[in-house]
Amino acid sequence: MSLTPVSLFTLSLLLLLHLPSTVTSSLHNLLQSQGLPGGLFPNNVKSYNLDPMGRLEVHLDSSCMAKFENRVYFDNTVRANLSFGVLKGLEGLIQEELFLWLPVKGISVSDPSSGLILFDIGVAHKQLSLSLFEDPPLCNPQGVSLKEDVVKNTGFEAQR
Repeated sequence: MSLTPVSLFTLSLLLLLHLPSTVTSSLHNLLQSQGLPGGLFPNNVKSYNLDPMGRLEVHLDSSCMAKFENRVYFDNTVRANLSFGVLKGLEGLIQEELFLWLPVKGISVSDPSSGLILFDIGVAHKQLSLSLFEDPPLCNPQGVSLKEDVVKNTGFEAQR
């Protein structure tokens, strides 16, 4: 069976329409293959790259706010070094703790049977239930005022 130009165009169009969910699900699978829960990144992942040295770069449609246990802010690009069970050297992700916005420096799962994931927020390590990260969270684009608040309170953009 050969493909006609019209059927090839239709097939290409269908693939493009399903690309965001395919990208999100392939990132989900990549994280799971590395011993991490698949829902660490939000539902608006546009693309991602993983270089041979393990440097992961995740591109979102836009910066956005999501909620696991606390509110988290994803920049439009999040970078980290990926190794089995660990994202370290994270850039582009901050979370709210007691009215403060703190950069997430690392995420790790050392013992999956514990049901816990560890977030390194610099001044402390926070343990959360792995079940919070099964599915990608809904991530809502936020207005300029919230982003300005986050930047003002954390110096977030100056860290990059």
